[in-house]
Amino acid sequence: MLTLKNIDVKNKKVILRVDYNVPIKDGKILDINKIVASLDTINYLLDNNAKIIIMSHLGKVKTEEDIETNTLLPVKEVLSKLLNKEILFSKELEGKHLEELVSNLKSKDILLLENTRVMDYPNKLESNCDEALSLYWSSLGEVYILDAFASSHRAHASTTGIPKYLPHAVGFLVEKEISELDKIKNETKTLLLGGAKVSDKIAMIKNLLPTTDKVLVGGAMCATFLKSEGYQTGKTFVDDDLINECKTLIKTEKIVFPVDVVTETGSKEIDELTEDDTILDIGPLTIEMFKKQLKNKPLIIVNGTMGKYEDKLYENGTKEILNYLNGKTSKVIVLGGDAASAATKYNLQAYYKSTGGGASLEYLSGEVLPALKIMED
Repeated sequence: MLTLKNIDVKNKKVILRVDYNVPIKDGKILDINKIVASLDTINYLLDNNAKIIIMSHLGKVKTEEDIETNTLLPVKEVLSKLLNKEILFSKELEGKHLEELVSNLKSKDILLLENTRVMDYPNKLESNCDEALSLYWSSLGEVYILDAFASSHRAHASTTGIPKYLPHAVGFLVEKEISELDKIKNETKTLLLGGAKVSDKIAMIKNLLPTTDKVLVGGAMCATFLKSEGYQTGKTFVDDDLINECKTLIKTEKIVFPVDVVTETGSKEIDELTEDDTILDIGPLTIEMFKKQLKNKPLIIVNGTMGKYEDKLYENGTKEILNYLNGKTSKVIVLGGDAASAATKYNLQAYYKSTGGGASLEYLSGEVLPALKIMED
């Protein structure tokens, strides 16, 4: 797999695929970490007098309204401030106007294209890796750099289509993500997992279990483990197809699930749950139990949250656990997604925050990520 320093980008038109899929509310970006994470690669390209064409998706585009809502214009403003540099912008993703903008690029110019998923309406050309679109986009550049680790599990036109037609390499962010996640695989670790569904994480749990001492399970996903042990889980979502697998995992004696939870009616021990309850956070007894399990652990991997942390009524589990991890000697690695947002919200000083989310989970599950696979060709 070629890396950025091993490919010629001097004075070249470089298509740089990043992941600027950032949370935006009322036109304001709530978390700029993904944008900041792309700056090393961008600055290297600027130092090499490249003409940079930046591509990214933002959310999903299923309607005309989504085209207007999920625009990368707010990213343009933030990127301009971070680089102290004018950023050109193209609303068009194909056609004469775009081609003229690209043709007129000078060394060190940066052109940010609109959300690639605009091409998903109405025919899903981006997400289905349309061949004609891939070829067209590749014609805009001379070199392709993948620096969107968080999108590398998607076989889209902008991630796996373009590099079929151009010299390609991975950027500094992708290189760092792979290096950090590869270290995780073999080190002794403790997993701190939350979120809604076991199905999102069970492959990773199974793959990492041989080098994992304990798996602490919070969030709504704990319901499937609880149900496998015969507990009532009420209205909480349960992955019924995975109950037997959860039962098998519990037999390893490495799974630690809550002893109490918080529902709409307050904190309850797990044997007090009724069919009307929904698990929305871990309870105070579980918080203390998890703290004891995490004490003096050399490596802690965090993915997901302990509850519905965006609601103040149900943030305590996530807040307490992340605050506990702050200042500890443990090496804490956060695997993107909601865990990364919560880490930012509660100022967790993690050793490393992956931008990956779903991509990190798939990579640590032992799966081959499509965009990384094509980078090896």
